[in-house]
Amino acid sequence: MNNGSTPLIHLHDVTKVFLTDEVETHALSGIHLDIRTGEYVSIAGPSGCGKSTLLSILGLLDTPSRGNYALKGNEVANLSFPDRARIRNREIGFIFQSFNLIGDLTVYENVELPLTYRGLSASERKQHVTEALERVGMGHRAKHLPSQLSGGQQQRVAVARALAGKPAVLLADEPTGNLDSRNGEAVMDLLKELHAGGATICMVTHDERFAQHAERTVHLFDGHIVEEPIAV
Repeated sequence: MNNGSTPLIHLHDVTKVFLTDEVETHALSGIHLDIRTGEYVSIAGPSGCGKSTLLSILGLLDTPSRGNYALKGNEVANLSFPDRARIRNREIGFIFQSFNLIGDLTVYENVELPLTYRGLSASERKQHVTEALERVGMGHRAKHLPSQLSGGQQQRVAVARALAGKPAVLLADEPTGNLDSRNGEAVMDLLKELHAGGATICMVTHDERFAQHAERTVHLFDGHIVEEPIAV
């Protein structure tokens, strides 16, 4: 793990307020968080505590109401939508609970799709996709459709899609949420292997068993980071 002075991700006093029918909901309040290159961090807490909101801000899918977010030393909290999309495509790999694969595209095409927005040549895309599928043990299924795969295999393809662009950080949102325990453990083992190979991972989970796979757990409660998990 890199212990240099500049963290990969730096959040300072990040607050997110949602306004609905003149009611203010503070989803996040005064979040301070550093994640360094090569770390494996889990964000844990009860439903509604702000985990997904925090991950959306980390992934540049949403912007904070207040506060600063630096990615690789560059302030990114208040960039324009096109700039956020460009950085998201190049620096952030997403692994979703629901896989989010496109049903009428093959495994290969699903993994390749985000790379088509990067201006890579066909040969470069092929190299990236092939390497990513081999890393997750799905190279032999490249020509299959998602419907021909098990849930665990679909999630492996989703991990390959996240990896293919060689992002600075992998953001995993309840990556085992739609899987049975056996496939869930297999995906967690895969993430552990990727971390051992140098990947930086930030994972949201409500499952304490899976949170323990990470090096460090950040506990959220009512939009605040707390020192220890609060019993609910």
